[in-house]
Amino acid sequence: MKIRLVSIFIVLVLGLCGIWLIFQSNTRSVLDNVVINDAVITALQYDDPSEVTNALTQQLQAEIERIDTVHRNRDTQLLVLLSAILIIMTATAAGMYLYLRRSILLPFQKMQQFARDVAMGNLDIPLEMDRHGRFGAFTESFDLMREELKKARENERNADRSKKELVASLSHDIKTPVASIKATTELLLLSAENDKERKQLEQIEAKAEQINTLITDMFHATLEELQALNVTVSEVHSTVISELIQSADYKGMVKSFTVPDCILLADVVRLQQIFDNLIGNSYKYANTLIEIEAFFDSQHLVISLEDTGPGVPEDELPLITGKYYRGKNVSDKSGYGLGLYISKYLLTQMSGDLRCESCSNGFSASVVLKLA
Repeated sequence: MKIRLVSIFIVLVLGLCGIWLIFQSNTRSVLDNVVINDAVITALQYDDPSEVTNALTQQLQAEIERIDTVHRNRDTQLLVLLSAILIIMTATAAGMYLYLRRSILLPFQKMQQFARDVAMGNLDIPLEMDRHGRFGAFTESFDLMREELKKARENERNADRSKKELVASLSHDIKTPVASIKATTELLLLSAENDKERKQLEQIEAKAEQINTLITDMFHATLEELQALNVTVSEVHSTVISELIQSADYKGMVKSFTVPDCILLADVVRLQQIFDNLIGNSYKYANTLIEIEAFFDSQHLVISLEDTGPGVPEDELPLITGKYYRGKNVSDKSGYGLGLYISKYLLTQMSGDLRCESCSNGFSASVVLKLA
């Protein structure tokens, strides 16, 4: 603002100077009567008329040359003044443009880009604060709006993640008791005494299969969110391993075993899911007795589950814990190829591991748990 006022003041002063020069030059750019009279009196002092004429002519020519000199000086000074005014006005216009660009255009462009980022969902880029500019309050308010939108979106994402985690967890956990119901129903069907009892048991089995299908569909709808499954690691005694395996062995095909006494770092709920997966896979693909061995390996406890089924080809062993992978020899069995993938992921979150290998008599899956 001060620069603009100074520029306007200088232009006004230069303009007044130009007007003054024009006025002064006009007063001196006409033939002066006194000068003409003096020239005539001087010329009349000569007796010869030709000499009078010559003297008068010289006086008038000198006066005319003086007037021409005054005109030239005035024109030069006016040109200088006009050039100075033009330069000052150009500089003022350039300064005004730069000022408007810095104070108005650039802030508007930043807010435009900011609005575009927000519309595209990019809420991580803050809007630069212009605290000392004319849009300081606006930029601060817009950035507060961005932060609130980011918090709201994060809360929404967390809520959605928790919902899908709950659905995935519950749907998977429900599959085990449903499988137990089906297995028990199949055993009761073998000993059914009459048709009425057999039909009732078949209806129970059909409903159990229907529930299993619905749970599978619900679980499949949340496959992409499996990595959101929460794992809470705590110190547990190794005696819990026997209880979890017995709970998963609904067909009673696990041989007796012992687990060394120790303290483990694990999540009991997730361990149940892991043993349900491993023993369920053995029932589905091998359907043989399962031999379990527990031993220490450095800072870990290893629980090895071995069946005497067909096993897995060596070239497929590195792939079977991958998401959606199913072996070539299990195409006649239903499944999504997620049991080992989920088990390995959960064990990794407990600082453990899942080791799968083929052995001479079948297939072995080892649960590796970290010692406390």
